Amino acid sequence: MRLVFLYGPPGVGKLTVATALQARSDFKLFHNHLTVDLLTSVFEFGSEQFRKLREDIWLGVFREAAASGKNLVFTFAPERTVSPSFIARAVETVDTQGGFIVFVELYCAASVLRERMESEERREWGKLSSWSEYEELRNAGALDYGAEIVPALSIDTGETTPEDAAEVIAEFVEGN
Repeated sequence: MRLVFLYGPPGVGKLTVATALQARSDFKLFHNHLTVDLLTSVFEFGSEQFRKLREDIWLGVFREAAASGKNLVFTFAPERTVSPSFIARAVETVDTQGGFIVFVELYCAASVLRERMESEERREWGKLSSWSEYEELRNAGALDYGAEIVPALSIDTGETTPEDAAEVIAEFVEGN
């Protein structure tokens, strides 16, 4: 089992790249907002219950997908409500089932993020869709994550189409 773990700031194109990867491979798409939307229907974002259940769900899906040999592409927005131990626990969960994780950092220029941030599509998904709100969160440290993630690949989504990014990722994963 292979888990492509796409991460980067809001608006960088994680879901778009993940969808392109899913379209060209056998990877199942497990994106961040599936869990967030489920849990915020009951618990406040960032509450103790939300935090615990979110990571339990993420890790449970990783474990069961690895145990059944299903390849996953997962989208992740690093931020301070995620425990610093999550990355290590994700690696351990997948490794113990004989799988491996490929961490892929997505990034782009702030001007590209700003343009994307206010798109209608982001509003439809219930994602952060205000540049000023993004800046407030960033300046308050809310988008800071307490652990380092070391990427196997880094892709500038301002310079690379989603399809090309998916191709680079697929080729990398197939070669490892």
